[in-house]
Amino acid sequence: MKNKTKPLDIVCMIFLLVLSIIFIFPFYWILTGAFKSQKVTVKLPPEWWPMNPTLENFNKLFQNPALQWLWNSVFISGLTLIIICVTASMAGYVLAKKRFYGDKLLFSIFVFAMALPKQVILVPLMKLVSFMGIHDSSWAIILPLCGWPFGIFLMKQFSENVPTELLEAAKIDGSGEIRTFTSIVMPIVKPGLGALAIFTFINTWNDYFMQLVMLNSRTNLTISLGVATLQQEFSTNYGVIMAGAALAAVPIVTVFLLFQNYFTQGITMGAVKG
Repeated sequence: MKNKTKPLDIVCMIFLLVLSIIFIFPFYWILTGAFKSQKVTVKLPPEWWPMNPTLENFNKLFQNPALQWLWNSVFISGLTLIIICVTASMAGYVLAKKRFYGDKLLFSIFVFAMALPKQVILVPLMKLVSFMGIHDSSWAIILPLCGWPFGIFLMKQFSENVPTELLEAAKIDGSGEIRTFTSIVMPIVKPGLGALAIFTFINTWNDYFMQLVMLNSRTNLTISLGVATLQQEFSTNYGVIMAGAALAAVPIVTVFLLFQNYFTQGITMGAVKG
């Protein structure tokens, strides 16, 4: 017997469709605006589709070091992603499956640190970065972000799903800690790593505050800062800015498409946990 479509289901589908259009529209407007001339971008009523598409905005954008800005953003976000995924998965596994003196206190510190805004530690952080001599470099952003408490918290929750019996069996078979972690723990927490990878990349990519404080040189800017510098006091070329925003969106969309399956599995696992 076929399931009949309920009126409530139809209403929910229509609501979700409208909501999807609302969320997608800004991206659509940026993408189409990148191929419009300056005159058309400020035209009223607006031109919903570029009738005379042009690459003029991208030509003007690349007259600036836009590719260097893009590479800086990719390098910072990508390296931060790798470091956080490695360190957070290890720390989360230890906090979830190892018992040692002060383990609960240590985890509580990480939880409390999640509620601490980075603006509070900005002054000591700036002094430390200046002391290390890494100000106005990519490392001034990467190193402070590597201790992301949320990553450790997330991976601890996923590491709780690793059966203790499986770890004990591996120990009896003579497996060392590194072999146990890489061969048993990592495959089980892979959905959590996928979710963490997306969160880390997007969080680092969009961390405008840290980039604004730590970076000064024009060639060291990220794509977000670089596009912001294109705004002028009396006139702004919105087409060029939209071209820069469209260029900046490509890596984020790519990372999400690569890790979306793991991200979905991570959400599902978290929903049915317990």
